[in-house]
Amino acid sequence: MKNPTRPKTPSTLSREAQGWWRKLVEEYALDDPAGLLLLQTALEAFDRMRGAQELIQSEGATVTDRFGQPKPHPATVIERDSRAGMMAALRALNLDIEPLNDRPGRPAGR
Repeated sequence: MKNPTRPKTPSTLSREAQGWWRKLVEEYALDDPAGLLLLQTALEAFDRMRGAQELIQSEGATVTDRFGQPKPHPATVIERDSRAGMMAALRALNLDIEPLNDRPGRPAGR
């Protein structure tokens, strides 16, 4: 059942990011201003990352400089930095996410 008092989804986010907004707000009952700001920051970084990925997909991961030498496409830096910003904002939300494993290594055998 949908929560009628759920915080409004920011219209500046892409459809994909708006979908994540709705899921995370609902699942984690986010409603405090600081948490919503962190979530919006994470999803704005997500959108920036997706834009950079689209640019890299269409133009390639490298560009040729004025000397004819290949170098990383500038969007690769945007993608990396946006991903880091998104992950930092999500970590700052301190969501209660159950770990897949309680310790490193392979699961114990039978």
